[in-house]
Amino acid sequence: MSRTAERASPADAGTRPSRHPDFHAVAWRWHFYAGLYVVPFLIMLALTGAVMVFFTGFQTRLGFTVHVAQQVAVQPVSAQSQAVLDLRAGGQLVEYIAPRAPDEASWFVVERDGLTEAVAVDPHTAQVLHLVDKQDTVFAWAERIHGTLLIGDVGDRLIEVAAGLGIVMIVTGLYLWWPRGGTRWAQVLVPDLRLQGRLWWRSLHASVGFWISAVLFVFLLTGLSWTGVWGAQFAQPWGTFPAAKWDAVPLSDAAHATLNTGKKEVPWGLEQTPLPASGSSAGMVGVPAGQPVNLDAVAALAKQLGFSGQHHIHLPKDATGVFTVSADTMSGDLKNPTQDRTVHVDQYSGRVIAEAAFADYSPVAKGMAVGIALHQGDLGLWNAVLNLLFCAATVFLCVSGVVVWFKRRPARNWRLVAPPVPRDLPLWRTGVVLMCVVALAFPLSGAVLLAVLLLDWLVISRLPALKNRLN
Repeated sequence: MSRTAERASPADAGTRPSRHPDFHAVAWRWHFYAGLYVVPFLIMLALTGAVMVFFTGFQTRLGFTVHVAQQVAVQPVSAQSQAVLDLRAGGQLVEYIAPRAPDEASWFVVERDGLTEAVAVDPHTAQVLHLVDKQDTVFAWAERIHGTLLIGDVGDRLIEVAAGLGIVMIVTGLYLWWPRGGTRWAQVLVPDLRLQGRLWWRSLHASVGFWISAVLFVFLLTGLSWTGVWGAQFAQPWGTFPAAKWDAVPLSDAAHATLNTGKKEVPWGLEQTPLPASGSSAGMVGVPAGQPVNLDAVAALAKQLGFSGQHHIHLPKDATGVFTVSADTMSGDLKNPTQDRTVHVDQYSGRVIAEAAFADYSPVAKGMAVGIALHQGDLGLWNAVLNLLFCAATVFLCVSGVVVWFKRRPARNWRLVAPPVPRDLPLWRTGVVLMCVVALAFPLSGAVLLAVLLLDWLVISRLPALKNRLN
């Protein structure tokens, strides 16, 4: 056997099984080619994710926490908002964010001249303290790179393909390293640090990958729930809260997604649900009759309804709009997604016309509410710390995979040295089923996977020079 062929042996990927070693080689080849595409995206997602987790878990999404001197008296919300409008004359007040704690600032979101700005106000003195462009914070830049690579829908689709192929990489990696043929669990779960060179890197790569595989799967799946094809067109419509549950409530043409003043702030299960419309007699008494329905009245109603700490009040944007009071993990208000709650108030009568809480979500939406909160590090300090460690482990997994490949290839040879295709390979039914499941579950990734397999079969395998370069 030549030195090149020996280095490309399937045994390099893990423990060679006693039966069907050719299937093992095929799984390794899929793992290798999926990694070629996925690794750069995983590194980007891990690094930008770490930035977002830092601000979500340790500061705020608008930047560093703005503290104030705690006092007994608190100014009316209307007085605080007037200070903002005095600063931004001609702006439209969009949202009020109540302070998370008595020694922190209130925030107001205002739209003006195409900009969406957030203004921090001392709730005790109604003095403006800080102003940020919501699209120009560190968190916002990291979020846009994380979701679109700054190239819009094209970037979203590329990331969606990477996430789907990432799941293929997880499954094939588990197949390669699952203990069998005399291998013990300890050899997979605990890296052998006595090894040297490529074997040392390979042992670490396998152990780290095995330990984080389940979490990585959850992160990829919850990330896919926000994508433009699988998320917006398949998963989200299936799991969206049905507005039909709100009996006899008129609905507007706008969806809850219009309440987003950043990229993603409304709970996943509500984004595509139509907003109720003001102007009817529906609902139950909220703001007492005879009182004006304004920001102060709705803020007082929010407290009566049990909202405390950080919560949001979205103001009506037009004649049929509603006041929307919400607190959820998606916006970073809560540390427990099962406490998510959204209440809509008629802007004319002050009546509570609709409400959606975690208990009202579909099973899919409940799972996503918990999964996305875990993904974002919203469940508390422990979640943020573990997510940062997970991001570091993901970067290491990608880097170690590249190092293993680099050390395995022949010296001074820049061919890909992909795992070879076994000759006279029998039909691998399990592998075919796996590919079909991926193609059906994640259509965009499945289409790319099918295109690559056809390219390999119709073109690469029939052109010796190209085949030698890619193998």
